[in-house]
Amino acid sequence: MKKAFLFIVFSIITHQLWAQQNIFNIVAFGAKADGKTSNTEAIQHAIDKAAENGGGQVLVPAGSFVTGVIIIKSGVDLHLAANAVLLATTKRIDYGPEKASALIVAEGQHNISLTGTGTIDGQGELLLKDIYVMLRNGKLKDSEWQKYNEWGQMRPEENNRPKLIVFKNCQNVTIKNITIKNGLCWIQDYRSCTDMVIDNIKVLSNTFLNNDGIDLVDCKNVKLTNSSFNVADDGICLKSYDSKGFCENIYIANCKIRSSASAFKLGTASHGGFKKITVRNIYVYDTFRSAIAIETVDGAVLEDIDIRGVTAKNTGNAIFIRLGKRLPNVLPGRLARVYIGDVKVQVPAGKPDSGYSMEGPKELFAHNVFPSSISGIPGYPVQDITLENIAITYASVAKKTRAFFNADSLEKIPEKISDYPEFSMFGELPAWGFYVRHANGIKMKNIKLSYTGADFRPACIFDDVDTLTLNHVQITDAASKPIIILNKVKKQSLHNLLLPDKYKGALRIK
Repeated sequence: MKKAFLFIVFSIITHQLWAQQNIFNIVAFGAKADGKTSNTEAIQHAIDKAAENGGGQVLVPAGSFVTGVIIIKSGVDLHLAANAVLLATTKRIDYGPEKASALIVAEGQHNISLTGTGTIDGQGELLLKDIYVMLRNGKLKDSEWQKYNEWGQMRPEENNRPKLIVFKNCQNVTIKNITIKNGLCWIQDYRSCTDMVIDNIKVLSNTFLNNDGIDLVDCKNVKLTNSSFNVADDGICLKSYDSKGFCENIYIANCKIRSSASAFKLGTASHGGFKKITVRNIYVYDTFRSAIAIETVDGAVLEDIDIRGVTAKNTGNAIFIRLGKRLPNVLPGRLARVYIGDVKVQVPAGKPDSGYSMEGPKELFAHNVFPSSISGIPGYPVQDITLENIAITYASVAKKTRAFFNADSLEKIPEKISDYPEFSMFGELPAWGFYVRHANGIKMKNIKLSYTGADFRPACIFDDVDTLTLNHVQITDAASKPIIILNKVKKQSLHNLLLPDKYKGALRIK
């Protein structure tokens, strides 16, 4: 890992030194900063000329430049100067007559970068209006658009909504200091890229659904740091679409995330795998779903995950870990060796993203606050999960009249083996702190669970677990016994359980 990053740094420095010697100002190629003129040809001409001359910096100076699809080529640094804005064209036809191209594209290139303190603006709302016009006129094919989504909008399918940046099979990629906003689909899609540095970027996009802040798909040797995301879908998301590919050697640190889905997620697409993923110092706020979501449901191997230093405030769920099986002809994957430590989460009673322009969809059933969960499926347990130094506070106002599930009926909790993975997927759960099922090698150390309201449910349920270690687990609040339920648990090791005084010994083992 260290050698890989040293190589990345050396390549970037070499590339930047070369770029400084060759500057291609797009104005010199005819671009106009009037916010109206299409500058696609001028910008592409500057990029092509830089590539022909062995590389260089394509400079977007201060001003508002409208552009359609542009293709980045090897050796080119597209540099957005202070107060420079690349305005995406709002004409859907400019992205192609059928499947929409991304605005900024690169495939099979090396030593490429997007830098500077300027802005890429997808102008999503205006573009969406033009998409609707084309759909109504029959100029776009779309089987989904007349179906209303959870926000009451007609939903054009993803292929008709352009992403802002798509890089495929590229090497030595730098994305630094830019602001990216107002997209209609994934904001950034880096697919099968290697040796990447992404630093100090700002992503702001609550325009429409599928507005993931950044998607790293089967990428290797990536460093993502010092960046912020405020988006309508997952904030930082790692995916695997290639059954022979992996997200591997990825380091994420010092990022701030607000999401109307999950903040940091591995999955949902999980065909190949995820290996050696390191996360440090993440701040999450006003996020609808999970602060941390770790999922393999399409056969992927997911292992050696190390997450430390997560603070989440006003977030719908703390930790969600799931091994499932969505594909009928693919065996379940493997989820093993996950460490999550130094985590503080505050879960509200209400909707944590309420008031944002694209709130997450409300659940279709009455429910109490959902616990964190770790779950496999029968015969395929999650393995070797360590949680340490974690404090979760729930603003729980649980009511039996809203939803009630008897803790003596654990076998009635649905498996949902092929369902989309989400912390609410099982419906109402009979625990408020942690629900763990179908797991081997669960270790919890220095865990503090508390609620600020009232809850009639047990704090934790462990069901079908082989080798459970609880060490210094503190439950600060309880309304009744039992506080912890162990059902079909083998080889348990319980030390220093700190339960409310009046309920000491409130542990049920079946």
